[in-house]
Amino acid sequence: MKAKEDSELPGVWVAYGTLLQHLRKRAGLNQQGLGEAIGYSLEQVASVEQGRRPAKETFTIAAERALEAGGVLDVLQGEVDRAKLPRFFRNFALIEAEVLSRFSYDPLLVPGLLQTEAYARAVFAGHCPPFSKEIVDQHTEARLGRQRLLTRDPLAELSFIIGEEALRNPVGSVEVVREQRQHLLEVGALRNVEVQVMPTGGGFHTGLDGPFVLVETSELRRLGYIESQEVGCIVSDPEDVSGFGLRYGKLRSQALNAQESARLIERLVGET
Repeated sequence: MKAKEDSELPGVWVAYGTLLQHLRKRAGLNQQGLGEAIGYSLEQVASVEQGRRPAKETFTIAAERALEAGGVLDVLQGEVDRAKLPRFFRNFALIEAEVLSRFSYDPLLVPGLLQTEAYARAVFAGHCPPFSKEIVDQHTEARLGRQRLLTRDPLAELSFIIGEEALRNPVGSVEVVREQRQHLLEVGALRNVEVQVMPTGGGFHTGLDGPFVLVETSELRRLGYIESQEVGCIVSDPEDVSGFGLRYGKLRSQALNAQESARLIERLVGET
């Protein structure tokens, strides 16, 4: 597993590491000296320089200051973070970060944009075949990084329809589930976010074919996205995207409204 992970190191990590090494040598520092200057170990600095470990934002901020880098490391940070995402999702992540609106239906799990750190870790820890701890850490960090979309300026219009089964499914410990439910209430109170619950036992509805996402880009273009078993597909055909829009409209009318959904989630919080 380790050999495979090393053979698939993202190019941007390697490029960042090469640039960091150049800046360090220009400043007359060895790896130990840079580590001491920015509060990281020699092993951590070496791993970043070799592209084996992605630099975190705190690492980049400290290195920029210590090496007087003039922002050249910072401009790579977004791509470094994006490369922590699963490979199949990276292209859509580029689109998602700039959307004007994003509507999604998730029947079985709390959507990634609304997951707490503990819930996300529980999801990645259950992956088959198992992820290494390092990959779990990287995917979790990247998922939390995507959540900037919730509060970025300008605000995006965001709608989430979540299956009741996803809210009741005990992913992680009792504490993890309680924290996740409470987090949904907090995020749902944001003025640009609407959270609706699709109740179980309501018979047929248009979401039974599976989860999907519908976005509007900054160029006013509408796109869809579907994902299953680590295969992601961006849908651009106007007829198909139109179908997504029609189905999502139906789902919004069939789900509990935002107030009813919040009351249901509050009851579930009380049950944990």
